[in-house]
Amino acid sequence: MNTVNAIENTPDMINIMIADDHKLIRETWTYILNRDSRFKVVGSCSNSEEAVKMAERIQPNVVLMDINMVPFSGIEATRQIKEISPETRVIGVTMHSQPAFAKKMLQFGASGYVTKNSSREEMVTAILEVSKGNKFVCEEIKDLIADNIEDQASATAVNTLTEREMDVINLIRQGSSSKDISLKLEISIKTVEVHRHNILKKLKLKNAASLIHFMNNSSIVI
Repeated sequence: MNTVNAIENTPDMINIMIADDHKLIRETWTYILNRDSRFKVVGSCSNSEEAVKMAERIQPNVVLMDINMVPFSGIEATRQIKEISPETRVIGVTMHSQPAFAKKMLQFGASGYVTKNSSREEMVTAILEVSKGNKFVCEEIKDLIADNIEDQASATAVNTLTEREMDVINLIRQGSSSKDISLKLEISIKTVEVHRHNILKKLKLKNAASLIHFMNNSSIVI
């Protein structure tokens, strides 16, 4: 369900749009942020296609963008939003903590990156910082980068994955079969199998079992 609220022209108020496929998360963040006089949630949506259309229509100051979206990723949605609304600042939001993905999100135009482990205070700081034109990366990601715990070879391999391949990996991780993936992404089962083959080749993995093990144990798992 998509929601657009009346935009208040209160001086210095930051207008925020929330793009997340979980209704509870959208409603929770709307409630939290609207209780702060500095913020106004002016719209929310549940998929990436609507996120792009809504951002073009309402031109929010900040978008909180879930990375794992359909029909295309939040990373691609960010790229499109920055093309049609250059002044809008996007903060990538994800349940996983991968420095490689934070880097990719920022490369595609995001101004900030937080995980769903971040506190309310850290999210507020992220919104305020990107609204000033600054970059913001949450402490969880900074700590992982500082501790150098990601495997560089695997990070390089992950960066070679296409947006569609990342969508396929996310769905595999959720337990989706090739048939399920084909329906969700609106592609043929044969195309899904080609993506799976290319993913294994790029990550230098032998089979689906090793891919799942990699996703569950690697610090840069998608």
